[in-house]
Amino acid sequence: MPILRRDFLGGALAQTVSSKPVRIGFIGTGSRGTGLLRTTLAAGAAQGGVEIPAVCDINEAHLKRAQDLVEKSGRARPEGYSQGPEDYLRLVAREDLDAVINAGPWELHTPMSVATMKAGKYAATEVPAAVTLEQCWELVNVSESTGMPCMFLENVCYFRNVLAILAMIRKGLLGDLSHCEGGYQHDVRGALIWRDAARGTPGELSWRGLHYERSNGNLYPTHPAGPIGWWLDINRGDRFTQLVSMSSLSQGLNYYASTRFGADHRNAARTYASGDVNTSLIRTERGRTVTLYFDTISPRPYDLILRVQGTKGIYSGTLDKIYLEGVSPKKDDWEPAEAYFQQYEHPLWKRLAPVAKQHGHGGADFMELYEFIRAVKSRGPVPIDVYDGAAWSAIFPLSIESVAKGSQPVEFPDFTRGKYRTRKPVEA
Repeated sequence: MPILRRDFLGGALAQTVSSKPVRIGFIGTGSRGTGLLRTTLAAGAAQGGVEIPAVCDINEAHLKRAQDLVEKSGRARPEGYSQGPEDYLRLVAREDLDAVINAGPWELHTPMSVATMKAGKYAATEVPAAVTLEQCWELVNVSESTGMPCMFLENVCYFRNVLAILAMIRKGLLGDLSHCEGGYQHDVRGALIWRDAARGTPGELSWRGLHYERSNGNLYPTHPAGPIGWWLDINRGDRFTQLVSMSSLSQGLNYYASTRFGADHRNAARTYASGDVNTSLIRTERGRTVTLYFDTISPRPYDLILRVQGTKGIYSGTLDKIYLEGVSPKKDDWEPAEAYFQQYEHPLWKRLAPVAKQHGHGGADFMELYEFIRAVKSRGPVPIDVYDGAAWSAIFPLSIESVAKGSQPVEFPDFTRGKYRTRKPVEA
């Protein structure tokens, strides 16, 4: 099945887009999967329709909720797959699917995506795309050998400010870039140790919490790494080459379990590998640097930081302010970024913001799924491909390796095998 080229993010298609509804299967219909399903129905309706012939989840209640959601939208009730952890293999083998979206546990994202591509269908996966370097390479190798794309659903790449700053970078307003800073700084303790019976046994570790028990590094790097990767042309003229990572002591989850479930609860005394805060430094081939923070088991407000520094100016996502030398009204003083966002608003946001904002993450979920459906309809490449998914997800295992080696530098693989030198930057 040939994959035709097309321009990125709402550009002209390489051929006429099919008027037929895109047929998408879903694997994983828990909280996140159900949200993606709801958004997919809306994003598909905005461009000719979408059908959901099949959904898969080992939790019967989650499966039924997804089937009911599709049926209430006026579409045929999808067939359900729930016969064990590998029943998704029967789903991806169906002949009435064009694509499959998966939102299962982290370690299953690669097997589900690989099975989808091998079945000749477009794949889309929640983050991270992989949790080991072997999985990263498997995604790349299977996509290349089958010719089937796998889109990495990194919604932060579609945040309004991220796309506006990307346009400003392309216009040269920030000058030549030298450094970026970002972090997944988000209190998710309630998703690591269940708080109420509606989600799991109160006080017990979730599947996500088990990762914190056994791994010490940056376990969720792609939310900041995605937009930074676009800004720095990673895999498109530059690439990550080296990483150093260091973690603080581990005490946050013990404190959380003790205060919520009692000092004698087994998870209050459990030994957790993950430090409370991880800091990773990355260097690129062109000499740019990136600082990433991972801070999810401390009481704190949400903050992705998303700071970018160039020779002509700087933007801070934490402040949502900007300073451009010779342009900003006050020397050495921040100014609000909103006027720039309006001037450099991305066409997707101009056109789709009213409906997009009704969906998750301020509308970014809608944007990414809208673009995925466009790619499937045109049989073209996806905007966030396996090279991006592999490079950004590789921070997970590489940071663990660096921490385990006493914060020694580790080398980044080149998942493009040299193609990054000629791949074009993301258009804004």
